[in-house]
Amino acid sequence: MTSDYDFTRPNAALDSLPGKGRLFQRFRNINILLFILAFCLMAAVMATAFNGVIRKISSDYAKRYAVSSAETLSAHIVRQLGLMARAARSITVIEWLADENNNERKSLAYKEMAGILRELYSNNLYVGLAKTRHEYRVEETYAPGSIQPVTVLDKNNPNDAWYFECVESSNDYMLTIGIDHVLQKKRLWINYKVVQDGVTLGVICSGLEFSHVAGELFSQYEKHGIRGFIIDKNGIIKIDSALIDNQEFLNSAQIRLEEKFLDPVSLAAIRSHLGNIEDYFDTMGEPVIIELPSGRYRYMTIAPIRSTSWSAAILYDSSTLLKMSLFIPIAVTMLVVLIIFALAANAVSYRLIFLPLGKLEDSLARLKESNEERVYGIERNDELGNLANTIQDLFTKANYDALTGIYNRRFMESNFQHIMELLSRSNGLLSVLMLDVDYFKKYNDTYGHEQGDACLKALARTVTCSMARTQDFAARYGGEEFVVVLPNTDEAGACMIAEKLLKSVRELNIAHASSPAAPYVTVSTGVTTGQVAYMQHWEDYVKRADEALYMSKQNGRNRNTYLDFTDGQTPGKSS
Repeated sequence: MTSDYDFTRPNAALDSLPGKGRLFQRFRNINILLFILAFCLMAAVMATAFNGVIRKISSDYAKRYAVSSAETLSAHIVRQLGLMARAARSITVIEWLADENNNERKSLAYKEMAGILRELYSNNLYVGLAKTRHEYRVEETYAPGSIQPVTVLDKNNPNDAWYFECVESSNDYMLTIGIDHVLQKKRLWINYKVVQDGVTLGVICSGLEFSHVAGELFSQYEKHGIRGFIIDKNGIIKIDSALIDNQEFLNSAQIRLEEKFLDPVSLAAIRSHLGNIEDYFDTMGEPVIIELPSGRYRYMTIAPIRSTSWSAAILYDSSTLLKMSLFIPIAVTMLVVLIIFALAANAVSYRLIFLPLGKLEDSLARLKESNEERVYGIERNDELGNLANTIQDLFTKANYDALTGIYNRRFMESNFQHIMELLSRSNGLLSVLMLDVDYFKKYNDTYGHEQGDACLKALARTVTCSMARTQDFAARYGGEEFVVVLPNTDEAGACMIAEKLLKSVRELNIAHASSPAAPYVTVSTGVTTGQVAYMQHWEDYVKRADEALYMSKQNGRNRNTYLDFTDGQTPGKSS
């Protein structure tokens, strides 16, 4: 890999930049100007529109939002209840629950419930049978012959309370919130009785995801602008919009009203509302709206949720109410301004930053793959050019041996294990060749270290030329030792490359008068080949190749020895 960058002066690119900071300054100045213009326009429009109508708009919008949100959730629950009722009143399902062991009826009932399950906002459906207390789990896909109960319902098991509470209830269905222990998520459970001639045959249960239920109630509003609660008729908080993702809240059994509402006005209003609740709401009632005396939240609404005995208590930040008010022209104007600002900022930032950064990223990706790519932006005279030069410098220093120009040991270690991980997926073959210059110390003593460096450079070029595939690579392991990594190469292929190396080095005909092996420079090699497994490590292959190299040295040098990786007792094969 070559580069015009001066590697002897790491800060040369920085020193030569006449316009240091130019890219950042242009981007910053243009964005500040656009923001000031947009801000002044929006501030003028808002100051004109909001003057004198703050209290009226806040009150009206809070009331409308309470009705809309509660009705949205009510409609959502009613639809789910309708689907559950369809399953519970199905003749096919009733006949199966009345005759559990009838496989034909069981299969037909499962097929029908699986179809209903596809329409539910859920991926699970449970059935509890009154006669045997068997619990079944319905899934969208099933094999008719494998329909079996998953457990037996136990009255003393709190996880089975959904069934027994629904059976003992005077209503056709029950809504509860609890943990789905199969999916490990908190859910809103809809438990619906299956009844025949006044006799309860069982209960069908389905769960809506907890965060999805809360989203239906509070989705129309910015999360930071309100705080919403779903409260049952006993004053237990079922959902707190501020703690949707709080694990402690999800795992808690009960949180009482008094723990969250310390304001006496809010608490008294909610208590008064709860005192009038006897059963599930048949219709939507008018919400109660309260103006609070102090604090961040200045308004509160309490609205019933149809088909439940729950109510939604919503606290509103007055300033946020204005942002979501009925001033459609203002909202449109603000939207247009923000869009113009966003488009302008996007166009400028794209041309100045993201386009060249994308090119830099592409060149780095190619550099990672081929290791020969020139980093984009080296010729630029701004921050990107400085970054590109620095990356080029760091990459070269980090991955290439300064003397020979081939990969260094650091690169080998970081890439070797990655290659093994890829090969382990298909149990591919891996060969490793280790090479050492024979009597190199004597060569240095005889000809000097400068000549020794020249010898190593020549050997490095020879090693590199011996590899025909891009997936193979060689690295200087240390001193006069080199390692060649040969993915998807068997014993024959690896030994062929080793023999080619031995011959090529001899043909260099570099004089070595003090070598007992030959009058010219020679090398000894060791090869190992193995089928890569998941638990293997690259050091094991290098160690085994080193053992083979040691045998080559013991047997007179200037030769290759092969040792199979998987059999530590196999005698080496020398050539």
